[in-house]
Amino acid sequence: MASNNEKKQKTLQKALAINLNNCQYGSIVEIGAGQEVARNFFQAGGAAGTIAKTLSAYDMQVSDSIYGAEESKRYVTRSRLMKMLDREYNAVTNLLSEIRPRNTTFFSYAATVTAKSYLQKNECHGWLGIRLQLYPGAEPSDIIVHVRMLDNNGGSQQEALGVVGVNLIHAAFHYFMQPKKIIEALVEDLDPCRIEVDTVNFSGPYFEEVENRLMNLHLVHSNLTHAIMFSPHGEVQVPSELLYKKNILVIRGTFTPLTNVHQDMVQCGQRHFNQVENIDLDRTIVLAEITMASLTVGDTIDDADFLARVDMLNTQGYTVLISDYLRYFRLRQYFRRYTQQQLGMILGISNLDLIFREEYYNGLEGGILEAFAKLFPDNTRLYIYPIKSSEQEELVTVDTFQPPKKLHHLYQHCKDNGYLVGLDNVDETVLNINPQQVFLDIKKGRGEWESQVPESIAEMIINNKLLGFGTNR
Repeated sequence: MASNNEKKQKTLQKALAINLNNCQYGSIVEIGAGQEVARNFFQAGGAAGTIAKTLSAYDMQVSDSIYGAEESKRYVTRSRLMKMLDREYNAVTNLLSEIRPRNTTFFSYAATVTAKSYLQKNECHGWLGIRLQLYPGAEPSDIIVHVRMLDNNGGSQQEALGVVGVNLIHAAFHYFMQPKKIIEALVEDLDPCRIEVDTVNFSGPYFEEVENRLMNLHLVHSNLTHAIMFSPHGEVQVPSELLYKKNILVIRGTFTPLTNVHQDMVQCGQRHFNQVENIDLDRTIVLAEITMASLTVGDTIDDADFLARVDMLNTQGYTVLISDYLRYFRLRQYFRRYTQQQLGMILGISNLDLIFREEYYNGLEGGILEAFAKLFPDNTRLYIYPIKSSEQEELVTVDTFQPPKKLHHLYQHCKDNGYLVGLDNVDETVLNINPQQVFLDIKKGRGEWESQVPESIAEMIINNKLLGFGTNR
């Protein structure tokens, strides 16, 4: 394993490689968390060949005088970053295009960051971006990144940001034909768990064909983050912005595809969730969550399958979360980064059976007791949807479910304390729908399954031949 000094030297070598290329010329502007990226370029030597300007508009009034005021009064935002890139890139190109050699490719790197502070317990995160020409005279391309800094002190966070910034500039110029490689390069020469990258966006020449949803999925696949989010319009979202101080209701599934029984689960769950004391409907978000385990076969991901699932969920108005969390308490811990409000998880009896299996928690020191202590500490409930069992006439509900005998008292404790909430007023006409069977039937072509999913989703599957439609005729 490389020492910290060796890693530092690698970062400086990347900065030096840019400095020694007389064709790459631009500016570096950083708000908050120091001037670490610019410092690396100056420390590497030869920066006069690369840097036309550096700037740190640390004071808010100074920043506003340069880039304009933010209506939200927040400065660590994508909006602020884009204003910085607009102004700085235009300033460099307008001033220098006529006097620099014609083979010059101009760039501007910008960052707006809030690091760990002695005075407040703020979220430590930042927006970073580069606008650059990928060949002389080209229209500019953008790479925009949102990061969370995970070090425990501001100095270490600033140092890590300096490395990420150099990596971004270097990778943008060297790997622009391989956007996944740019993503993987962002945290090079950094120890694990120092920086989390939870959003990335590519745009402009050479990136016209890049599917940004797939690039963000690669963040999870590459262990740069644990989860990514998409709005109902299919747009990549920053989890911290979307989930901040929200009530969250989530249904987990593979959604191949979303069926009418899933829809009824959510509707029943929402009715109960909305009755919780002090719930604010305007600050409530409903999520459909898919685990990476259901998207991955070996080490590969079926990109078309992933996009199809997100598109289908979006048509029904769902915000989509893709995560690598297998256990429910891990998912709950993720949400608790951003909100302490009400949290509800909708699941069927089969998932409840899984949760009450002790072997599900193999490798966890405290086993099922540790898991439950982390799942139900505050404002968290599981909403249990009944099923129709082939072995008995009556529905299997939260009241008739039989956990393992030795866990009966634990189950009763969870139920008596309101951690497990049975869903009622279900639509019994959809209880015969088996999502796994629907998926198998889709492969056979048109059939009864079409009445078991929302109409618009059936049309998408048939017209676009999604989920293997008709392959097993």
